[in-house]
Amino acid sequence: MGVEKYPEAMEFILHWGEMGTHWGANRSMAQVHALLYLSDQPLDAEAICGALDLARSNVSNSLKELQAYGIVRRTHIAGDRRDHFVAETELWDLFMALAAERKRREIDPTIAKLAELKERMGSNSQLPVHVQERIGRMHEFISTLSNWYDDVRRINKNTLVTLMKLGSKITRFIPGTSKG
Repeated sequence: MGVEKYPEAMEFILHWGEMGTHWGANRSMAQVHALLYLSDQPLDAEAICGALDLARSNVSNSLKELQAYGIVRRTHIAGDRRDHFVAETELWDLFMALAAERKRREIDPTIAKLAELKERMGSNSQLPVHVQERIGRMHEFISTLSNWYDDVRRINKNTLVTLMKLGSKITRFIPGTSKG
């Protein structure tokens, strides 16, 4: 019996699909991911179609996209010629893969566009100074966030988890910071 037979599992799958639409993924793709995440065995595309009542083309496209994100991988089962799929179940690795892909698709192109605009603005004497300053500040801010993200990605997972658990208490290790 598949996980989709359990009301709590289906509730999670449907909720994950709904949340996916808020995170920039389509509902079907997020539901396919949720089903694979909850499954304790690899699933082929037909099983996914049946479990979620989705069209084969929708499942195929979703699987391709999830593989591009690096959160689902293809696997083979001995004696079965069909491709089967499994989701990343290590939550930290899942989070880091999603963050990296979102950065690649959303943040990196924005930084590139802002850098291009910043360069072009220098030769446009008609452009108001405040527009130049604001675009320049936006470029600097997003670039700084991107560099911080790249630095954080290089930190050992256990250290990162410890830092997350510390939360705002980390400020006590920074000279000149005060509480409140």
